[in-house]
Amino acid sequence: MEEITIKIPDDLAFMKEVSDIDWSILIDRILRSKLEKISKLKKITAKSQLTEKDVEEFTDKINTSLAKRYEKLSKK
Repeated sequence: MEEITIKIPDDLAFMKEVSDIDWSILIDRILRSKLEKISKLKKITAKSQLTEKDVEEFTDKINTSLAKRYEKLSKK
């Protein structure tokens, strides 16, 4: 098994005081979960025939639509 070192931000320094948690197991579960999600996303996107330009255009349309919707809601 590989070892990794992580740096804990100052605002999470209280973690040192929590002794009843097996941090190794917790981090293992978090990493597995995130890596599984990344793997699924890669499988989905590998099948996609959209180009980056297509995705950008689609994203722009969604953002414009959402902006209009929120603008209408804020006027109510």
